[in-house]
Amino acid sequence: MQPYEERLTAPRSWWVIAVMAGVAMALILLPLGTLPMLGGLIGGSALAAMAVSSYGSARIRVVGDALVAGDAKIPVAALGVPEVLDAEEARAWRTHKADTRAFMLLRGYVPTAVRIEVTDLADPTPYLYLSTRFPERLAAAVEAVRA
Repeated sequence: MQPYEERLTAPRSWWVIAVMAGVAMALILLPLGTLPMLGGLIGGSALAAMAVSSYGSARIRVVGDALVAGDAKIPVAALGVPEVLDAEEARAWRTHKADTRAFMLLRGYVPTAVRIEVTDLADPTPYLYLSTRFPERLAAAVEAVRA
């Protein structure tokens, strides 16, 4: 069985926004002179790029007998059957069907997801909601470990 790994990278448009944030910082500092303007361009772009990179660095992995999603790690034995969610159903589980106790690794720019019940009675988390670009592959990886 191949282990599953996915990085939920931010879309390219977010990187354009990061550069535009740097341009905005440069324009704010323009009245102070050329050097502060360049510092604002470089510093503002760098800070915005770090924020985009950090938000887009979330990973989902199935390694060994565990599912690792972001900072959470849970044994697959404590999980139920994964449910593949299309864009419409994923939106419903992000909004009006959502449980505040659920673990949600969601990214708004990823329309599909997987929902997995937590069967461990000692865990108060009812389910995991994981945004993923490849929900069928993630569900298959979890099922392969469970089998």
